[in-house]
Amino acid sequence: MPAETLNCPMCGAPAATSDTFCGHCGARLATVACPSCFGMMFIGEKFCSHCGAMAQRQETEDGKKETCPRCKTEMNAVVIGKSHLHECPHCEGVWVDGDTLHQICEDQEEQAAVLGVASTVSHSEGVVLEQKIRYIPCPICGQLMNRVNFANCSNVIVDVCREHGTWFDRDELRRIVEFIRGGGMMKSREAELSRLEERKNLISTGDGAGAGATGLGYLGTTGGGRDWDLWKIGIVGAGVVLRLLLRR
Repeated sequence: MPAETLNCPMCGAPAATSDTFCGHCGARLATVACPSCFGMMFIGEKFCSHCGAMAQRQETEDGKKETCPRCKTEMNAVVIGKSHLHECPHCEGVWVDGDTLHQICEDQEEQAAVLGVASTVSHSEGVVLEQKIRYIPCPICGQLMNRVNFANCSNVIVDVCREHGTWFDRDELRRIVEFIRGGGMMKSREAELSRLEERKNLISTGDGAGAGATGLGYLGTTGGGRDWDLWKIGIVGAGVVLRLLLRR
């Protein structure tokens, strides 16, 4: 849809499809509404411009008022498809708890395996890292979160609290979904298995000096190098693929 055909529903001013707020009156124009790719959709659109899925968004009252770790604004509890999220109405970031993210990853990889839509993973979109790293607190416990290169090779840097969930800045969740659909999890697992084999060989030959050098792609972690296993988010798809193979 050409950008010039879109208008703010409040004041009628022209707006581009990439705009999330009206530059004239400040009204909200777009929000996360796609249950398939979690892309932002212009308010009033029925189908996602990224993947074509039908919009499915519902704001809820879950009794919990989480605060955005970026701008300290109270977040909205929303249901996108069957996924329960918290979205900041100001910066458009999204907070996802561990169980929900686990399910999103599993669903997307299973869909890719069944439909055969996996393609070459592209890292060209939005690969711009912050010039100055800024750690942000978990909305639940208030502790500074770890900065993680999701699945070690996605080039999407997310903020993670091991106990409570993951923070995605604007449009990062959609990029993660595209990464999974493009076969990114399989590529990540293959790379990790290769690293583990390399470590095994180093240990077996008695050269343990470099064995600890292989990491899981955590950038600037705040835990003093703690070896915790966010990697399980990436590894979960292995079980999905195995189950699909066993059904044949």
